[in-house]
Amino acid sequence: MSEMELSLLRQRSLEALRQKARRGELYFTVAVGYRKARHDRIEIDPDQRVREAIALVFRKFNEFHSIRQVHLWLRQEQIRLPAVEYAPLDQRIVWKLPVYNTVRHLLINPIYAGAYAFGRTYTQISVREGRKRVVRGYRRAQSEWEVLLPDHHEGYISWEEYTRNQRLIADNANSKGLMARGSVRRGDALLAGLLRCGHCGRRLHVSYSGTVGFCVRYYCRGSHLNHGTERCIAFGGIRVDGAVSAELLRVLAPLGIEAALRAIDARATDDSEVRRQLELALTQARYEAGLARRQYDAVDPDNRLVAAELERRWNDRLVEVHRIEEQLAALATAKMAMPSAEERARLMSLGADIEALWHHPGATAETRKRILRTAIVEIVAKVIGDTIDLVVHWQGGDHTRLTVPKNRTGGHRWTTEAETGDLIRALARQQPDAGIAAILNRSGKRTGKGNTWTESRVRSHRNTHGIAVYRDGEMAERGELTLDQTARRLMVSKITVLRLIGSGAIRARQVCKGAPWAIPEAEIAQLDARTALIRRPQPENPDQQTFIFQ
Repeated sequence: MSEMELSLLRQRSLEALRQKARRGELYFTVAVGYRKARHDRIEIDPDQRVREAIALVFRKFNEFHSIRQVHLWLRQEQIRLPAVEYAPLDQRIVWKLPVYNTVRHLLINPIYAGAYAFGRTYTQISVREGRKRVVRGYRRAQSEWEVLLPDHHEGYISWEEYTRNQRLIADNANSKGLMARGSVRRGDALLAGLLRCGHCGRRLHVSYSGTVGFCVRYYCRGSHLNHGTERCIAFGGIRVDGAVSAELLRVLAPLGIEAALRAIDARATDDSEVRRQLELALTQARYEAGLARRQYDAVDPDNRLVAAELERRWNDRLVEVHRIEEQLAALATAKMAMPSAEERARLMSLGADIEALWHHPGATAETRKRILRTAIVEIVAKVIGDTIDLVVHWQGGDHTRLTVPKNRTGGHRWTTEAETGDLIRALARQQPDAGIAAILNRSGKRTGKGNTWTESRVRSHRNTHGIAVYRDGEMAERGELTLDQTARRLMVSKITVLRLIGSGAIRARQVCKGAPWAIPEAEIAQLDARTALIRRPQPENPDQQTFIFQ
């Protein structure tokens, strides 16, 4: 009977706790930034420094969309966050540089959205080797919480903003399901986390190759990893990234000026937030220094056991005040000047041309990825024949279809133009490699990488495309003469031969301007040189005779 009574008392006590939680009145501890107003109510901490430090975390997450980036920024700027330190009889607020979990707990706790939540975790009990094992702290999904009361108290953010933050946090998780896009990572792949295979529905992976890892390639290997089957699709990322970026710029072009205005405003935001936190810290440090001074003044100077300790505390508070004042002075010295009227006008002109901003050397790949993720939900990709079909799902429900040609096997973006390749093939039957390089450079032709031609580059192109090297006497075997050979055969100057070609007396072939003339030997054999020479411009004196040298 005693055991039964104890069990009943325990059940009644637990049910009483649950009933109190359903009313939103059960508090074992209170999150930092709040304090108990009564035994069943909480209110925001009246300490202004505490309130603004917590609000800063939510503002920075709204800017960075990443817990880690907020944490790194806080550590970089040496901004401390409040924490509760529990004493045996009381608790007090201490200020510490945050760790990752500190920032994460602030962002995922619904209490800061004005909601009361109970039963967010559960305990798992199992029996192993004949002994009971209790593991606590397993998290439940929000739909499985025992109690959730929105608008329960005053919050730092709205419930809608809290819900949006949870979606962003879940979306940033890497390798956490099919729907998570993953956080923005380093690398040149702009569409990492946005591409989905149109054949199997899995997320596409990214690989980098090349000497410095700049060659991007997207591929689907989900079925290969899970089922051991063949990979679905794979394609290069340069053309796909370029096509999606061009479509994004086309859509965002009307918003360029508004983006420029926000960039100007954001330039001064970071400095003002850091300065505000330091000013609040300085106010609190000066108060604590004054309190320590008053405590020291109130003690009997002869009681050195107490006076020495109070003097030490006073000195510590003064050192902290001096440290914060130095930080404020350094921030004022390193303050970034606001743009002048000319710089503002230049930024506005850049805002009108968003494409120039997109390709600006100062725009990093991470910035471009954030812009893409803000505008695009996901992209479904299919490989059909020699093309890549893309369906871009925009934020808001609109869709855009794009078709991108797929790289041929062995093809790359450094390919020499087809016209230049045809010139090299034709010139190789008339000139050695050094002469071909000179003709191509005079014609303004460039290699696939935009370089000028050299003998070695012409040789490399020939070897790659299977073009035979020029042999001495090759033109003679085909019955062709050069301009010099024709002039010597006719015993005239080269200018005269060019005049004969221009008048149509001699039919000759030239691959391009500046290339050697190929004159069929049959044309020279059938040509009556003396008759042809009479066609030259006649002198003013009709009695002037022409000398014919035998």
